[in-house]
Amino acid sequence: MTATSPAPAEGASTSEPETARQTAAVVYNPIKVDLDAIKTAVERHEFSNGWAPTKFYETSKEDPGGEVTKQALAAGADMVIAAGGDGTVRAVAEALQGTDASLALLPSGTGNLLARNLELSLDNLDDSIATAFSGRDRDIDLGVVDIEREDGSRETKAFVVMAGVGLDAKMLANTNDELKKRVGWLAYVDAIARALRDDNKIDVRYELDDGGRKTLRAHTIIVGNCGLLPANIMLLPDAAIDDGIFDIVALRPEGFFGWLQIWVKIVWENGVLRRTQVGRRILAANSREVRTLRYNKGKKLVLRLDSPQDFEIDGDSVGKAVALRAVVDPGGLTVRVPADS
Repeated sequence: MTATSPAPAEGASTSEPETARQTAAVVYNPIKVDLDAIKTAVERHEFSNGWAPTKFYETSKEDPGGEVTKQALAAGADMVIAAGGDGTVRAVAEALQGTDASLALLPSGTGNLLARNLELSLDNLDDSIATAFSGRDRDIDLGVVDIEREDGSRETKAFVVMAGVGLDAKMLANTNDELKKRVGWLAYVDAIARALRDDNKIDVRYELDDGGRKTLRAHTIIVGNCGLLPANIMLLPDAAIDDGIFDIVALRPEGFFGWLQIWVKIVWENGVLRRTQVGRRILAANSREVRTLRYNKGKKLVLRLDSPQDFEIDGDSVGKAVALRAVVDPGGLTVRVPADS
């Protein structure tokens, strides 16, 4: 595919050598964005902030963003704006790992997980583009996971928000794509109902950092770089996106009341009470750990599963795995955030 650049804005000076100005690239999912609106906003903000003309790269079913991001970097991009859903953001972030280029976000999906956790604007195109060109850099952690498949093959992927094995991944694998297009996150209700019909318990052998090998039975194990999900669900309340540590949770409900405990803990305590000073005082006085949720922290987690299990990263199903090794790359990704944040 060919990268394109919009013409200079009327009255813009072209006398300054482009080598002296920073260059941006937009990696966009054509299904999720209004390209003409993006180009209009980009042209306005790149000129007013002294950037060179931006280049545009289209994703495809075969390439969700990683390969075209590498093309953009080879062409000299100092910043890559990911315009698409969580899959586009993850693919761009993975390609940016270990480079000097920064990632800017133009949220365009149903989840927008990284943008939510960075408290960025979710539905304001002009504000998002302004942040890209006039904001500041912030280093955040990146998760890197080695995946072993049932046939013995291995691959490595990066994630910016969280990775999970078990029920949450099965839910994503069961999600009807057409229904998701029509009703967004409500499609996951149907997927959860179908996933819960099965016996979802998995037996796991694991090692956290250098703590020795242990065993665990759970429905879901999630390794998080940050903790906020859509619908204001705070799954990992103590997670920080730049502390160099994973937050990990294992869900281990037994029957209806076990799921009720999880709902109260995640939706009510984490999502509501923790957000106010009064609520935090209530929690300090009354909160207690529940056996249905086991929280932990660490920099490296190795899992070996009793059987092939569905696995997801940043809200996308990536097939089945028999073993996983997740490590933190501290400060491994630079993102653009508002200058006054």
